[in-house]
Amino acid sequence: MTQRTREDWRNEGVTVGEDVDPENIATDVVIHSGSRIQGTKTSIGSGCVIGAEASATLENCQLGRNVHLKGGFYSGATFLDGSTMGSGAHVRAGTILEEEASGAHSVGLKQTVLLPFVTAGSLINFCDALMAGGTSRKDHSEIGSSYVHFNFTPHQDKATASLVGDVPNGVFLDNPPVFLGGQGALVGPVRIAYGTVVAAGGVCRRDITEPDQLHIPAPPKEDTRPYEIGAYGNIDRILKNNISYIGNIMALREWYRNVRCYFLRDRFDLAVLDGGVENLTLILDERIKRLGDLAGKMEYSFQWLSKNNGSTEVIAAQKRFHSVWPELEKKIKGEVIEQDIPSRDILIGSLSDGDYLARIRSLPPDIREAGRLWLQSIVDGIEKLWGEQ
Repeated sequence: MTQRTREDWRNEGVTVGEDVDPENIATDVVIHSGSRIQGTKTSIGSGCVIGAEASATLENCQLGRNVHLKGGFYSGATFLDGSTMGSGAHVRAGTILEEEASGAHSVGLKQTVLLPFVTAGSLINFCDALMAGGTSRKDHSEIGSSYVHFNFTPHQDKATASLVGDVPNGVFLDNPPVFLGGQGALVGPVRIAYGTVVAAGGVCRRDITEPDQLHIPAPPKEDTRPYEIGAYGNIDRILKNNISYIGNIMALREWYRNVRCYFLRDRFDLAVLDGGVENLTLILDERIKRLGDLAGKMEYSFQWLSKNNGSTEVIAAQKRFHSVWPELEKKIKGEVIEQDIPSRDILIGSLSDGDYLARIRSLPPDIREAGRLWLQSIVDGIEKLWGEQ
């Protein structure tokens, strides 16, 4: 097929903005009438279909091969091979759908990372979260329909990112799936282990760190009592979960830089790789900013607690976080990421080009273990920073 021009697309009822390079749209892409494509960073790989169910708007998105975005609004997101979204989607920057990840209709995502095969049902809001788990399209992690990740607190902070699965294990596609039952929710920040089932209709408010658990959340007991917005309780778990999340995002960015770069087939793949790294950097910046915002709220909190007979331990922890955050922020933002370089090199030395999913699945157990050690060393290095303060 020949390369289509803006005029060709216009004749087909598609608006392609002046800031889009038509050569960044593969020749066999299908874009249905009424859709709009815009943004200098937009790249659409071979076999993609846009707007099959309803008109779609794409701006500054990167699509790999055979991506189907059936309708809705997509801005600043990256979609790897075979990922799909139904109509009514609202997908914003910081979002990555890896291979064969999917969402049905009316799904809202922002700063969301879905590793391969993770499936979201319909009528979902799942922002500020990373989810992994599963080994194939027939054995995948699931977000049930009408699910919500609550990511904004009464104190008006968003230090709430949740980790479902993890990166050091999740990228190797050999862990049990996680099932989040429909009409339920997570209250971030939480950590959920592989093999977890959260029963439908429940709101999960706590970490589930042991694998292969069924969690049936209890409804909260009815109560009315005085409440001071801006006065926090024990922040230890909030800090640990946020710092762990940052470590996992850093590990995934290193995976993109060191591993996914071996699987580039064309310039569309390169655009997807660059888009993924850019979005992971965007997530890191956001998470660090949100922790900084939380640190800034501590002064009011510990002063209020001091005047109202608050726990001395809680007050001390809040004062500590408030005082050490500037130095901790510098360390987290440091260019040198502590990591197990020998284990990384063992993994990299075993890589060859070809289909990404097939190659990762075929890695021998000792190579997988080396890769896990490398990625976990990055997470551990970031988590250790809080303990050092």
